[in-house]
Amino acid sequence: MATNQPIQIAILGAGTFVKSQYLPRLSEISNLFHLKAIWSRTEKSATSALEIANKQFGQVECKWGDNGLHDIIQDPSIIAVVVVLAAQNQVDISLKLLKAGKHVLQEKPAASCINELETALSTYKSISADAPGQIIWSVAENYRFEPALIEGKKLIADIGKMMSVQVIVEGSMNSSNPYFSSSWRRSFTGGFILDMGVHFIAGLRMLVGCEVVSVSAMTSHVDLILPPPDNLSSVFHLENGCSGVFVMVVSSRSPKILWRVVGTNGTLQIERGFQGQHGYLVSLYDANGQCKSSFFPFSGVTEELKAFFNDVSENTLKKGSQFVPEHRLSFVEGARDVALLEAMLESGSRQGKQVQVKKF
Repeated sequence: MATNQPIQIAILGAGTFVKSQYLPRLSEISNLFHLKAIWSRTEKSATSALEIANKQFGQVECKWGDNGLHDIIQDPSIIAVVVVLAAQNQVDISLKLLKAGKHVLQEKPAASCINELETALSTYKSISADAPGQIIWSVAENYRFEPALIEGKKLIADIGKMMSVQVIVEGSMNSSNPYFSSSWRRSFTGGFILDMGVHFIAGLRMLVGCEVVSVSAMTSHVDLILPPPDNLSSVFHLENGCSGVFVMVVSSRSPKILWRVVGTNGTLQIERGFQGQHGYLVSLYDANGQCKSSFFPFSGVTEELKAFFNDVSENTLKKGSQFVPEHRLSFVEGARDVALLEAMLESGSRQGKQVQVKKF
C-alpha cells in the first residue's frame, strides 16, 4: 500500500556497493520512492555516485561532509534514509538520523561488536520512547529475503527431526574482488569474517528456525594479505538439541557456499551456483534418496528494499498505531547474527573454549 506522494529518501554512502547494487536495484522499484539526495564524506566520492544516480533518477541533490549530512538530517521532506557506510560509522550516524525522526535502513553488519549493539539498542529504545510515532530502524540483510532460503525454510519440515547441520563458506576475497582493498573491513575486529559471515549466519538461523546457544571454534591467519583471522571452524549447538558445523575460509581458489541440514526423513541442501545468472540451487532428498531441485536467482537486495519502503509507507498511513514492521529487517535480527559470529571469534581467540551466545 503506498501513499499518494512517493516517500522522499536520501542515500548516505557512495562506495562500490551503492554504485553496483543499491542504485541499479533501486532503479527497478523507483515507483516506490523519490530519491532526493546522495551523500558521502567527500565531494569527489559524492559526485561520482551522483553521475550514476542522475542517469537513473533524474535530478538528485549532491551532499557531502558535515554540512551535507546536517542538511539531510534537518530536511523535513526526507523521511527515510538508506545508510551504506563503513561498519565503524553506521550506528552513530543511524542514531543521529533516528533522533531526527527519520526511518533508517542500515546496511549490515548491524554493529561491529556486542558492546556497540547493546548501546545502540538502549539508545534506540529511548529515542522511540520520546518519539510521537514509531521510528523504523531496519538492517539490510538480503539473505533473509533470498527466494532460495525462503523456499528452504518451507521445505525443512519435510526432512523430519534434525540430526546435523553444515554450513560451508569458501569465499573468493582476493585482489580481483572489488571489496578486497576496502580499508574499513581491514581495520575492525573480525574483518572479512564478520562482514561476509553475517549473511551465512542469517541463512543458518533462518533455515533451522531456532537460535544457536553455544559455540566452540578455532581460528587461524594463513593468508597474510588478508586481515586476521581468515579461517574459522566452529561446532555450534542449537536450542532444539541438534548440533552442527560452520566452516568459513575467506579466500579459496575454488569458492563454494552451502547449507546442508540432515534429518530423519531426508536432507535439504542449498548451494550457490550459476544457471545463466547467479543464485542458489535448492535440493531436497527424500527418505528414498530421490532428489528434487530448483534454482533461484538472487533477488534479496531488491526484495529487502521493497519491504523497507512498504514498512515506511504503511507506518505513515497507520500513524504507527496498528503498524507491525517486517521482522526480517529488524535491528534485533541483525544483532543476533553479529552476536553469534562474535561468540565464534571469541572462542577462536581462546583456543576453542566453549562460549555462550549473547541473547538479544
